[in-house]
Amino acid sequence: MWLSRFLVLLSLFVFLALPCAQGWSKEGHVLTCQIAQELLNPEATEAVQDLLPESAGGNLSALCVWPDQIRLWSKYRWASPLHYANTPDTCSFLYKRDCHNTAGEADMCVVGAIRNFTTQLMTYTTQGFDSPYNLTEALLFLSHFVGDIHQPLHLGFASDEGGNTIELRWFRRKSNLHHVWDRDIILTALADYYDKDSALLLQELQRNLTHGIWSNNVPTWERCVIIKSCINKWAEESIDLACKWAYEGVEAGITLSEDYFDSRLPIVMERLAQGGVRLAMLLNRVFSQDAAQGFASST
Repeated sequence: MWLSRFLVLLSLFVFLALPCAQGWSKEGHVLTCQIAQELLNPEATEAVQDLLPESAGGNLSALCVWPDQIRLWSKYRWASPLHYANTPDTCSFLYKRDCHNTAGEADMCVVGAIRNFTTQLMTYTTQGFDSPYNLTEALLFLSHFVGDIHQPLHLGFASDEGGNTIELRWFRRKSNLHHVWDRDIILTALADYYDKDSALLLQELQRNLTHGIWSNNVPTWERCVIIKSCINKWAEESIDLACKWAYEGVEAGITLSEDYFDSRLPIVMERLAQGGVRLAMLLNRVFSQDAAQGFASST
């Protein structure tokens, strides 16, 4: 069974050429996974290499957009609501209230997904490929959803679908508020400051993590004792940032340009960095030889 699911995964990767514009952009997810992979300990590095298909070349970021690519395929349609959590217009997140799909099924949101796939991956150290779960898919889903939960509008308001229905202009181009945070801010930064070279942006993010503006914050970002509490906290951070920065001063039909870009870019960069640090923390913990003791509670 595991082999058949693994072959499906490989075939989807080969034949899907264009990623959907969901979650962070392709660029955002790749950056998050690149940051994380550089922070993996030897045990986690070996496990990730073991679980990735050969076509990835040992590079986790090569498949970090896979959950966006397959979200409309019938086999994976169940996973579509796992990219976000809709919240009421109260600037708060409550798991029992907000983590469900449109049918009201509990745990079907990005927060529940991270909990679930973290738990699945913990079986790797004890069962390996005898695990009842598809651990390759669990790794790819987890890596992607940790990125998604750090995009503030993935915890945005249900009333505007996380900013998707707020149509506006980004400089001279038509866009919507969700897409501004998914991709427009990142692409504008790449064009204005990094010669459209994601490698240069990655270097700056890594430099700020090791010796720069975030270096003193990293221990706090990666601190986690009770897994469900940690993930809830990340969601609460995102809705707070959505209210204070994403939605603030925005209404349908507005043109967002330099002022919005300059003030929001530091938020986007920090959330990309936090996502990478926290993904590495999760993978280092779940692939440790004492994975069962990695968190006080994994459910």
